[in-house]
Amino acid sequence: MLLRWCKNAWPYRELFFFLAWRDVKIRYRQTVLGASWAVLQPLVTMLVFTVLFGRMAKVPSDGIPYPLFSYSALLLWTYFSVALSGGSGALVGNAELIRKVYFPREALPAAPILAALVDLSVGMILLFGMMVYYHVPFTWHLLFLPLLVVELVVFAIAVSLVLASINVKYRDVKHALPFVIQLWMFLSPVIYPTTMVPERYRFLLALNPLTGIIETWRACIFSGRIMNWSLLEISIGVTALFLFLGASYFKSTERKFADII
Repeated sequence: MLLRWCKNAWPYRELFFFLAWRDVKIRYRQTVLGASWAVLQPLVTMLVFTVLFGRMAKVPSDGIPYPLFSYSALLLWTYFSVALSGGSGALVGNAELIRKVYFPREALPAAPILAALVDLSVGMILLFGMMVYYHVPFTWHLLFLPLLVVELVVFAIAVSLVLASINVKYRDVKHALPFVIQLWMFLSPVIYPTTMVPERYRFLLALNPLTGIIETWRACIFSGRIMNWSLLEISIGVTALFLFLGASYFKSTERKFADII
């Protein structure tokens, strides 16, 4: 089913990128700081976390300077939360477009997720700058980072397909999502390493795809960290399952969008 969807969506690839570029322009229209917001949000959050968790609570960071430890994960988390917020409300926000013309409706939730990659790219510049400041060497493992971003994009799309579909009928999604996102962050190893979690509970943490992505991300950035391949394999497997279920649910409800929305 997934391959069939890709084949049907391929002729509309230019529409996907057009909608994504539209979202980028809308996001920074009439802003003073422009793309700097992509850096400010994770940067300010990192500073707060460094004071609260790094210095006051003494949360371990596996020997990595806590500002760099937290920012490396916050960069991914900020992308995911922004992408999820935009993707979940994309169908309702483009109701008029849905009523007027046919096109793969998946393009609407996917557009803000692709657009958020611009913010992630800008934030990476600061990450590399921090690596230079803290004398973290650049290794060939950094070449794996784009692959992890691809998995993160796929997972964000999978979750957004479900949330966007539900949001068409039940507008409670936009009220519940901020709470869910906040809770999800604490269930992901953003402010703490997985080694801090008791070993008997780590398998539950591993079921969260963000755990494998973030931990592998850190292993690629910081030399000397052991790559947990089983954690990554679980992450990829759960992401694939989410994508299958998300695409299936989206297709089963798609024909009702124009009538309900």
